[in-house]
Amino acid sequence: MYMNTAIVYYSLNGNTAWTAGKIAAGLHADVIEIKPEKQYPDSGFRKFLWGGKSAVMAETPALQPYDFKPEKYDQVIFGFPVWAGNVTPPLRTFVRDNLDGLKGKRISAFACQSGSGAEKAFGKLSECLGHVTLAAKLVLIDPKDKPKPDTDERIREFCMKLQ
Repeated sequence: MYMNTAIVYYSLNGNTAWTAGKIAAGLHADVIEIKPEKQYPDSGFRKFLWGGKSAVMAETPALQPYDFKPEKYDQVIFGFPVWAGNVTPPLRTFVRDNLDGLKGKRISAFACQSGSGAEKAFGKLSECLGHVTLAAKLVLIDPKDKPKPDTDERIREFCMKLQ
């Protein structure tokens, strides 16, 4: 039996979007991409400077319009790239703006990173959500850009935990 599931994600370089698509296919989930009104730099030193500063400062940028009706869903899966051991600012904005509608939902998360920090970022996400316990977590290292032989299996196992 499938729960009504929404995958809410922010992706800067496509790894999180790629993973969201794989998970959505496995769970028959709706996919909701969130984007800030003002895009972040996506390459070079400016990418790390602005993204890291925004994440560390817990900024909440204005988002482009998106369609999310929390009453439609039993569970919500958040996806994000890890920035300086933090949840990305657009996801922080989404959680802040939808916190009441997220109460009582089964919440999980996946993070894409180039280095480390995902566990710390999951903790920050839990804090933003009012200290909820995440039902399942998945960490992948640049899955689209640097595919590994076990990536599909790890995504399948994550999906199995959520069915």
